[in-house]
Amino acid sequence: MSNSPVRAQAKGAERVSAEGNSAVGEHGVSKRAKAANRKAAEPAKPVTGAAGAAGTAKPVKAAEPRKATKATKATKTTKPAKATEPASSTKAASSTKAASSTKPAKPAKPESRLAMVRRARRINRELAEVFPYAHPELDFRNPFELLVATVLSAQTTDLRVNQTTPALFAKYPTPEDLAAAVPEEVEELIRPTGFFRAKTKSIMGLAAALRDDFGGEVPGRLDDLVKLPGVGRKTAFVVLGNAFGVPGITVDTHFMRLARRWRWTESDDPVKIEAEIATIFPKSEWTMLSHRVIFHGRRICHARKPACGACPITHLCPSYGEGETDPEKARKLLKYEMGGLPGQRLDPPPGYPGRPAPPLGASEG
Repeated sequence: MSNSPVRAQAKGAERVSAEGNSAVGEHGVSKRAKAANRKAAEPAKPVTGAAGAAGTAKPVKAAEPRKATKATKATKTTKPAKATEPASSTKAASSTKAASSTKPAKPAKPESRLAMVRRARRINRELAEVFPYAHPELDFRNPFELLVATVLSAQTTDLRVNQTTPALFAKYPTPEDLAAAVPEEVEELIRPTGFFRAKTKSIMGLAAALRDDFGGEVPGRLDDLVKLPGVGRKTAFVVLGNAFGVPGITVDTHFMRLARRWRWTESDDPVKIEAEIATIFPKSEWTMLSHRVIFHGRRICHARKPACGACPITHLCPSYGEGETDPEKARKLLKYEMGGLPGQRLDPPPGYPGRPAPPLGASEG
């Protein structure tokens, strides 16, 4: 009885040992343990492989950023090229500015007062060389005839006055004679000068004033002259300068036009122009300056179409180009002796290079 359990245990041990022997390897490690270890190792291998693969992939991925970095560097290197584009545009802009700065559209530096005075005086000197024979273009033999002729010259030419006064002075040679004349007869004599009724009233009135207030003599003072009917500052200075030798500036339509063209003044008031010009030139030059400027205005620097191409003082004129600049065309615009035509006086003074004007009714060609 007691041996049966022992045998059973022994048989069980043998079975277990037999099973155990079948599962143990030659190194005393169970095959199952090896298998378990193999299985445990197999998951590790993929992980290791994956890690290796990832490790090997990482350099690739790391290389990609490096390539991107190189591309970024390349991009950065191209940015200066883009930056050079504004530089080139800046150069273009600067060259454009340089080109635009050469254009005359940019306003010139204003002329100083001193520079204007020097230029004005040089114009006067050069006009003296061009017109050494400049003179009053009214025919007269005494102060009374010059005074009447100057009053009649308003709104007409000196030529027309010179063609009219011979008959008038032949009939009324003195202030007393003219003051006692029949108005209608005087009107008929001076009709060619225009505005003959108003002019008749003026010359008969001044003749009466000379007779009554000045003993039949023309006064030699400005204040006395401007009190006479029809006599203003311009007429007074013509008489004073040419009959009495008293310097004066004659601001007629020609003088006013040229003074503005030459930028001697910006005013259009004759009295203001006279005052401004008087500060530019010495008093001794006033009378001859007036003659030269008026000569130039009548012969070359016309109101509507100046003969710029034939003008001898273009280098001093800030208004050059307002008229005809072609020399040949400009020469055809010259008047009186400059254009080979008769002058305005029937009895010109000695030294006048032109031809005398024809009498009234005769051809002026």
